[in-house]
Amino acid sequence: QVQLVESGGGLVQAGGSLRLSCAASGRTFSINAMGWFRQAPGNEREFVAGTSRSGGATYYADSVKGRFTISRDNAKNTVYLQMNSLKPEDTAVYYCAADRNPIVVRSPNAYNYWGQGTQVTVSS
Repeated sequence: QVQLVESGGGLVQAGGSLRLSCAASGRTFSINAMGWFRQAPGNEREFVAGTSRSGGATYYADSVKGRFTISRDNAKNTVYLQMNSLKPEDTAVYYCAADRNPIVVRSPNAYNYWGQGTQVTVSS
């Protein structure tokens, strides 16, 4: 099994920045693709960003491209999401996800391991 624990959420004004972290433990050797998803009240969980095992391939939702950066430190079993130029519409619970699949998939159904989520609130 793999356990994921997110941290770094909080309240920030529009235009500000936050950095989310997701630490993995357990059978981390089995993890390949990792990603960040978010879910706002009344909305479905949506893909934000994803990265391959090496971190060499990264993928972003159009809504965050150019503002968010996903990175990965395999020595620390941690993936990060640097969020800049935050907007009120970025407000959501952010979830870290991981899977043995080496392909980064934008559907949440493709991920077997999930963190508990961390709240990000952006005020206008």
